[in-house]
Amino acid sequence: MPATDTFKSKYGPWALVTGAARGLGAEFARQIAAKGINLVLLDMLDHELSQTADEVRKSGVQTKTIVTDLSKPDFIQSVRDQTEGLDIGLLVNNAGYGPVGLFVNRSMDEKLTSVAVNVQATLILIHEFAGRMASRGRGGIILLSSASALQGSAYVANYAATKAYNLILAESLWDELRERGVDVLGFMPGVTRTPGFELSKAHMERTNLVKPMEAAPTVSEALAALGKKPSHIAGRRNRLTMFMSCKLMPRKMAIALTGKTMRDLYGD
Repeated sequence: MPATDTFKSKYGPWALVTGAARGLGAEFARQIAAKGINLVLLDMLDHELSQTADEVRKSGVQTKTIVTDLSKPDFIQSVRDQTEGLDIGLLVNNAGYGPVGLFVNRSMDEKLTSVAVNVQATLILIHEFAGRMASRGRGGIILLSSASALQGSAYVANYAATKAYNLILAESLWDELRERGVDVLGFMPGVTRTPGFELSKAHMERTNLVKPMEAAPTVSEALAALGKKPSHIAGRRNRLTMFMSCKLMPRKMAIALTGKTMRDLYGD
C-alpha cells in the first residue's frame, strides 16, 4: 500500500488543525490535504483562514473552517458543533501564543493568554478527541512543543514553560495510547520562517547560532515522525545543538548560552 494511502487509513478521514490560517498551521493543512485527508481548520483570523481553506480544497478534499478564539474556554462548543458527525482521526495542536520579551515587562493578560492557548486549549482538545480515537483503535495527535521546552529560555520564559507542558503531555500520552492504536508526537520545531517569526523582529544579523528552517520541510518531518517516536526535534542542526546543550553541557551553561542567544536576537 502506498505511503499516502497508509497515512490516510491510519489518520483519516478527517483532521483538525488549529492555528491553520498561516505559518506552520497552513503548511500542515496543505500537506495533510495532499495525503487525501479532509480538513477542519481552526483559527481566529477569519480572512486568512478562508484563504487557506480555498487553497487546500484544490487538493480535492472537503474542508470546514471554525473561526474562534482558543483563549476562551467555551471555544470547544463551536468545535463540537462544527465537527458533529465527523470522524476526526488526526488532531494537530499547532496554535500557540508567546510574546517575546523579559518576563517582568510582559503583562499578566499576555501571560494568561499564553497559558490559555498553549496549555488549556490543548488539554481541552485532546480530552475531546483522544478517547474517541482510542475507542475506534486508531488515530494520531501532534502537539507542537518547542526546543525552548528543553531548558530555561530567557525572553520567552512563560512560553517555554507552556511548551514544556505540551512536550511532557505528548510523551506521556504516547505511552498511554499506543496500545490503543493512537500515535502521539511532541514536535519541537526550531526557529522557522513564518509570519509569526517575521513579526517578532529578531535581529538575525547579531548571531550565527540560529538558522531558520522553512515551513515545508519542518512540517514534513513532523508527519514523518508521527507513529515512530514520542517526540522529535526538526532539523539536523537543531538536533545537534540540543544534544550538545542538553547532554554535553552543564545545565547552568546551557541556560546561559540560550539566554545570550535570545538577548542577541531580541535585546533592546
